[in-house]
Parts: sequence; structure tokens; C-alpha cells
Amino acid sequence: MTAAHWIAYVCLILLGATQTAHGQAQAQTSSAYGQRGEQQFADLGDLKLQSGAVIHDFKLGYRTFGALNATKSNAVIWPSWLGGTSAKIVESITKDKIVDSTKYFVILVDAIGDSVSTSPSNSETQSRLKFPEFTIRDMVESEYRLVTEVFHLTHLRAVMGVSMGGMQTFEWAVAYPDFMDLAIPIMGSPQSTSYDKLLWTSQIDALKLDPEWQAGNGRKPMTAGFAVFSEIGAMANSSPAFRVAQTPPQDFDTFLATTRKEEPATAAIACNLMRQRQAIMALDIAGEFGVTLEQAARRVHAKMLVIVSPEDHTVNPTPALAFAQAIGAAVVTLDSPCGHRSPACISTGTTVAQFLADAASVQSNTLH
Repeated sequence: MTAAHWIAYVCLILLGATQTAHGQAQAQTSSAYGQRGEQQFADLGDLKLQSGAVIHDFKLGYRTFGALNATKSNAVIWPSWLGGTSAKIVESITKDKIVDSTKYFVILVDAIGDSVSTSPSNSETQSRLKFPEFTIRDMVESEYRLVTEVFHLTHLRAVMGVSMGGMQTFEWAVAYPDFMDLAIPIMGSPQSTSYDKLLWTSQIDALKLDPEWQAGNGRKPMTAGFAVFSEIGAMANSSPAFRVAQTPPQDFDTFLATTRKEEPATAAIACNLMRQRQAIMALDIAGEFGVTLEQAARRVHAKMLVIVSPEDHTVNPTPALAFAQAIGAAVVTLDSPCGHRSPACISTGTTVAQFLADAASVQSNTLH
């Protein structure tokens, strides 16, 4: 929210506070907005999970940009990707302007387990592996509570996200089909394939083999197992063609050393990495609703734009494409050897902006 918008908003609250209770309610709502892009937290108390378990004293991190319009019809929620935080999405709003915050009220959310929101690494009462396993649906439920209980919204212009954020987008569209106009999953999926599960299992196993893991109780930085974890991630995040083109054989040792230099995790952070990956491995929206993938897709009422890359070796695009085909959703294919990182190699900003403004004008196509 800009300074001008903030001043105008405060003035409206002061002018409208004719009753003490009403004034207090308005002030409480205004505090949720914060300064433009400032890290905020919603204290949601106990968060009951789909499994029946509970995350106690749950706080959900978020940031906001822009301002709600008079009809509250321009809100866009964008949850974080695997291992990402709302801070890492900020550049997409401020620099790349994939979503224009002069037109939309943008809510960036720290998904459960990202170390900002309540997570295994920072929970005071359920630390490390005492922190219950959660799902992509649980992430969405926490975000729904943020939108409805903190911002008091009854509808969104759009839900969007990249990778695990795209998975949350699919979940939002099926679980709350009338709550948004548009859904834009980017490099996401409604269902984890066996290939996806093999990737995440390999990374989790690598972490568990580290001498400093110690069943989640280690205190020192993890090195050997975390190095293998990082190598697996680097291999999956691109494609064979990309790696061959970008790294000549004589430069491999330098590339490997750089990959291994990623900041080592402690066992506490490794618990975050594991829990988020377990959430992805459990992703099966169709199974969650007891229907086929095509039937789950037909629950969606929002217009959907599905962005995928055929060379994605991190999130297999097959379920996303089947989902899109079932409802005739627009599919944008990124023709790039960058694999899961294709949105960083081929700009999707113009397409997303066009879809947000006029969904009917965006048709299935391939970007090079």
C-alpha cells in the first residue's frame, strides 16, 4: 500500500469511527495491511489439519502490495514455492511486475513450513519432528483463514503460484471453486506422480544419511548429506540439454563445488525441508475428494491458465495437462531446456497480466 493510500485509509477510519466498537474493528482490520511489502503475521491460534492433528499457536506470514478497490474485487493471493518465502516473491511484484500492484491488491503468503510461518524449526511447542505432517490442502486452509478472518474478503480476483505455489493454486480452485475468478498455476500440479515422489524421497533420504541429522535432533550444520541433497535438486531443476549446454565437462568441478556451497542446513531446517516435501508427496486432489482427476477438474468454476514446461524434471506436467484438458483451460507451454526454471528463462509476465485483465483473450499457445 502506498503512503498516499495509507493516509487516505487512516482518514476514512477516523471519519467513520462513530461508535467505539466499530472504530476498534476498523483499526484492527487496517493493521493487517501494514506498510507496503512489510513482513506481517496473522495469529491464527490452533490450526487443525486434515489429518486431525493440530499445529498450536500458528502464525502465518504474509506481505501486501497495492490497495483494495471500492468493491474489494481486485485481491490476488500468491503463496510461496517449495523452500521459498514471501520475501523471495517480492521482486515479481516490484521489479518484474508480473502482477501490477497499482491495479491489484496482492497478498504474498509464506506457506507452512517455510521457516517464516510457524514451522518445525521455529515452533516452541512442536519443534522439529514433533511438528505434525501437513498437506498442500492444509496450506490452503491457513490461507483461506487469512483471507476471510484477517482481510474479511469473500472473493478473490485470482489465486496464483509457482511450483508448490502452483499446487496450492490447483487445491484452491477445487476446494473453493466459487471463491476466485481466476486461477493461475505455474509449474504446478494437482497430483504428485511416481517420478515426483522418487525425487522427493531421494532428497529426504540424503538428508537422513547425514551424520549430523541425528533423527532430527542434530545441532551442527549438515554437510555430506546436504551436499547430496543439493546435487539432486540441481539435477532436477534443469534438464539434461540445459546442463550440457551450460556446463562444459571441463567446468563440471567448478559447477559441483558451487552447488555444494549452498548454505548447509541444520537438522531443524532439514525438518522444514522434509515436511514440505512430504506435503508434496501426499498431493492427490482427486483422491482427496474421492473422484477421478477429470471429475476434480470439473469442480472448478474459475477460469484457469495452466503454465507448464515439457522439460520439467521437478514437477511432472502430466497431471496438470490432463486437468486442463478436462475443462478446456488455456495452457501456455514454455519451450525451454531450462526445465522447472523455465519461467526464469521465458517471461510469462505479459501473459499473466493479460489473463488477469481479460481471461478470454488468452488462448493456449507456446512461448519460446
